Amino acid sequence: MKILILRLSSIGDIVLTTPVIRCLKQQLPNCELHFLVKSQFETVLKHNPYIDQLHLFNGNLIENTSQFKKENFDWIIDLHNNQRTFLIKKRLGVKNQSFNKLNLEKALMVRFKWNRLPNFHIVDRYLKTVEHLGVQNDGKGLDYFIPQQDQVNLTEFGLEQKTINQFVAFAIGGAHATKQMPKEKILAVCEKLPLPVLLLGGKKEEAVGEWILNSSLQNKVFNLCGKLNLNQSASVLQQSFWVLTHDTGLMHIAAALDKPITAIWGNTIPEFGMTAYPKNEQSQSFNIQVEDLKCRPCSKIGFKECPKGHFRCMNDVSVEAIVETIQIV
Repeated sequence: MKILILRLSSIGDIVLTTPVIRCLKQQLPNCELHFLVKSQFETVLKHNPYIDQLHLFNGNLIENTSQFKKENFDWIIDLHNNQRTFLIKKRLGVKNQSFNKLNLEKALMVRFKWNRLPNFHIVDRYLKTVEHLGVQNDGKGLDYFIPQQDQVNLTEFGLEQKTINQFVAFAIGGAHATKQMPKEKILAVCEKLPLPVLLLGGKKEEAVGEWILNSSLQNKVFNLCGKLNLNQSASVLQQSFWVLTHDTGLMHIAAALDKPITAIWGNTIPEFGMTAYPKNEQSQSFNIQVEDLKCRPCSKIGFKECPKGHFRCMNDVSVEAIVETIQIV
């Protein structure tokens, strides 16, 4: 059986498809598995051993679908389910199954705060999409594969050998500003943590990381924002004692690496079904949020700034509650 999976973006959403990839490959005899993703997210799946061929979407539907027509796929599994993937399916005319995005339920929650959302993680909804093929959840959680060349030696960034594996990795970024704590709140958390803190993020978080570094206790915070590629950031997560994170892709990579996680939620909510997915029954994760805030969620994705102007979903987050989740024996 030859199967094409569609999930074009983004980092976290792609990582969340990895149980489908593994279960299809391992449970269907002689399954040839292809995956289509946007070229900027190639790194997320490039080293996944369960994918026979990774295709990169360059924005040209005609070019991509012309290539796919020659492949003679038996099934298309659409785990993105947007206008682009609809057009791909229509042009190929192949049997297909699409996952339920729960757009109506999310809209009701955002606009009216009517909770009609099922208590059903997105990973399980992804797996529901391949249930008709006889595929079942194997209970092994998410996957993320770090190539050897991207393993990070943290002593090169000033971390003492004795503190390797005894630090908190703090992913301070987020796709939208309303998913991120203000820098002053991040600094307050760093100062109260009982372990060294390594800040992770992209180029856009680099300046915030430097501000926190310069404002913090000496030798307590290390700013790696903008200095690492995605796999190298994953390597840092893998070596950490604990992971603090906003609702972002690194949270899901940390879950794939089976790290203890404290997730801090702003304008989005865990009820959307995208919390840290457990690797096994022993996996630890905590969700920190401002409860009973009437304006949450204000969006299923996020904004550049708080629509209400007060940003209470992050400004009111308890620093003590975050720190108390870090379970040091």
